[in-house]
Amino acid sequence: MSTPSNLPSFWSRLSIAFGSFFKSLGDAEFAARVRDDGVGPVASPPPSPAPAPAPAPAAPTLRVPTAESALQLLNLFQREARLIDFAHENLGAYSDADIGAAARVVHEGCARVLREHFTIEPVRSEAEGSRITLEEGFDAASVRLTGNVVGQAPFKGTLSHRGWRASKVQLPQLAEKHDARVLAPAEVEL
Repeated sequence: MSTPSNLPSFWSRLSIAFGSFFKSLGDAEFAARVRDDGVGPVASPPPSPAPAPAPAPAAPTLRVPTAESALQLLNLFQREARLIDFAHENLGAYSDADIGAAARVVHEGCARVLREHFTIEPVRSEAEGSRITLEEGFDAASVRLTGNVVGQAPFKGTLSHRGWRASKVQLPQLAEKHDARVLAPAEVEL
């Protein structure tokens, strides 16, 4: 089944996501609309009143994240894409064309990190835009229901995003005394 022409392709959505990310960094009003609307520059209509929620399941046991792995990944994004430099830059002084050129470099570097250190696969195998049925007991951690969610499974709907799952992670090994908090060393030209 082909994707309807009114739905953006994956690459188009990626471009929209990067553009919204960088616009949010430089435009507080835009960021507030994204936060308040939850959809970005186009406001969504107010949601329909929802039925009373079902009792909440027991809270899951929380794991303590390892800061070192997160810092290592941030270091890779800085080294390959200068992501931290880009995020800390005041974009107000630059034209959209200059920002777009910088975003292309950041995009290429981020894509390189993802390709080299992760095997990423779609959560769902169906084509975006396909009609699918989620039977009772579907994995709610892998599928998020949106729109008018009422009742119980089975749910029938349109797959708007296939989702992503990391099937393999290959971060470089670190020396025992390595300080992962140093994301990019200072540079001194002599």
